[in-house]
Amino acid sequence: MKSFKVAIAGFGGVGRATASLLLSRHARYRDVYGVDLRLVAVCGSRSGAADADGLDAAQLIELKDGLSGPAFIDASGADILIEAGPSDFRTGGPGLLYLRSSLSAGRDTIVISKGALVHSGRELRMIAEGSGALLKLSGAAAAALPTIDLIDHSLKGCEVLQVEGILNATTNYLLDAMTTRGIGFDEALLEAQRGGFAEADPRNDTEGWDTACKLLILANFGLGADLAMDDLTVEGIQTVSAERIAAWREQGLVPKLIGSLTRQDGAIHAAVGIKTYPLADPFANIRGKDKAIRITTDAMGEVMAIASGREPLATAAAALKDLEHILAIRTGQRAAPIRRDP
Repeated sequence: MKSFKVAIAGFGGVGRATASLLLSRHARYRDVYGVDLRLVAVCGSRSGAADADGLDAAQLIELKDGLSGPAFIDASGADILIEAGPSDFRTGGPGLLYLRSSLSAGRDTIVISKGALVHSGRELRMIAEGSGALLKLSGAAAAALPTIDLIDHSLKGCEVLQVEGILNATTNYLLDAMTTRGIGFDEALLEAQRGGFAEADPRNDTEGWDTACKLLILANFGLGADLAMDDLTVEGIQTVSAERIAAWREQGLVPKLIGSLTRQDGAIHAAVGIKTYPLADPFANIRGKDKAIRITTDAMGEVMAIASGREPLATAAAALKDLEHILAIRTGQRAAPIRRDP
């Protein structure tokens, strides 16, 4: 039986959820793909754990200092890297060093954090093409919401004309709370922070940067564009007042923070900002922390997907979806549905 070795760089909540889910699916990988899949290394910024025979759950509880960095991943002999570290689109770090090293070595790589893909996406694509490594990024492109997968698989053979996406759960929750319950921005934000799904510093979400990052990944990796952050107009929700909410309500309109891509004269244009929708529009009814995407094509018309996955499990599952795509390609096997107990 062929063995595949997996390493995870970035071991916060998402990295730990990914490791746990991967270990629980060991029998599936064996039965469906005929492989012995081993988690051989995990690391955070300063500590990690490694075992060539495969780590178990007990070994992941306490990591050892000093076991970290691209060289640690290389030494593990991993065939596949899952990168799940913090995201910084302004510098690409800390994931960029891991991705450069992994792809240069020809190691198939699954990316969850967005920063390096936004900062150095063209470079990383070129490295992967040169080394023959597979580069997968469902977890970075809105995670449980299928975005890039729709374009890569379901809409193959079509030309995408337009994309609209509610891509950030925090901003959708805030706008929904302000619209349906009449509370102010600050009160809604405090509620979201107490609920554990808004960051202590929420500006990347509320100012539209998280949505912009996901939009750029979708444009560049899904549609073959070559856009940078400076090419986008980015507007957030931090200036939305009670007066604007009341005016929209009187008009029967619902505000959403939207990332949009439009194909015009052979070029792709991208923007992030508030759009309002009448109550009859499906986007007006995307509630709470849910996300959605609507893609308009030339041949298949309009396709829409909605997701409401629970984090961090949903992001972990998106990364392991990418893992199964890699296993299918590398083994020539077709994935079977996950069996559920009756």
